[in-house]
Amino acid sequence: MILEVIGVNVQDVKDAEEYGADRIELCAGMSEGGLTPSYALIKQAVAATSLPVHVMVRPHADSFIYSKADLSLMCEDIQMIKQLDANGIVVGPITEEGTVDEAALQQLLEAAEGLNVTFHRGFDMVQDQKAALQTIFRYPQITTILTEGGSSAAPEGIKNLCKLQEIAKNSPVTIMPGSGLEVESFQEFYDKIKPAAIHFGSGVRWNHSYAERLSNTRIKALKTICLN
Repeated sequence: MILEVIGVNVQDVKDAEEYGADRIELCAGMSEGGLTPSYALIKQAVAATSLPVHVMVRPHADSFIYSKADLSLMCEDIQMIKQLDANGIVVGPITEEGTVDEAALQQLLEAAEGLNVTFHRGFDMVQDQKAALQTIFRYPQITTILTEGGSSAAPEGIKNLCKLQEIAKNSPVTIMPGSGLEVESFQEFYDKIKPAAIHFGSGVRWNHSYAERLSNTRIKALKTICLN
């Protein structure tokens, strides 16, 4: 199982590798749900680790609905992310009607050619996740969907997460649960879901705070659960 953790600085990236994480989602602005980090941070984070680094591409926290101006910024960010040798990007455009914004997605994927792509929790804002999943299947560049199962937190979305995993099981897309997960209760969650990938943010930090460093104890506890 892939353990992806959120990194917000270079120290996080170094710690994540040392403690046994498998992948980094590099973000800024976690108080706003995650925004595109600076080019300098991307460059230094990639240089600091051998782990795959997937970079959040989100220019604002207003919504997951993007204007032409937003998309122009995002595509330019993606071009720079490629130049800085990151492994992937994390995006999730949706429409005002609550569907996957395919026109925006196509534009972003064209810019991201050669990168791994995760569709992020904009997926939790769509009206029909099963329909959205079928849409995403049409885009082979997208290999992962980060979702809490359409709930306010992943532990509350177990039933729907299981359904999504069942639909995606014969596809190239990995359903990656994230949001609201706690190390202390993860064993029960894991036993019910058995995910191929899992995403942790504040849940693997001291005091559950992005102002604190990643916790070696918490990450190793997760890895132990996944290996048993």
